[in-house]
Amino acid sequence: MDINALTAEVIGCAIEVHKVCGPGLLENVYKQCLIFELQKAGHEVEAEKPVKFTYKDSGIDLEYKIDILVDKLVIIELKSVSALNS
Repeated sequence: MDINALTAEVIGCAIEVHKVCGPGLLENVYKQCLIFELQKAGHEVEAEKPVKFTYKDSGIDLEYKIDILVDKLVIIELKSVSALNS
């Protein structure tokens, strides 16, 4: 599957989760529901995947976790807020 088709499916799954769950829930609720939708659509999903990051030769070596990695191609970083500032 090409990256454009994959991202379209990911967005579709995210929209489905939002339609069913609505706004105002904690990030972990949306993450578990999105993982379910992505797996149901046949995608390989990894949650909380650790990744190492090194910046040039600076000695800056960091580790962080990707919220969701889909088919080893698309990184999803989830955010949930109680309200948007206008």
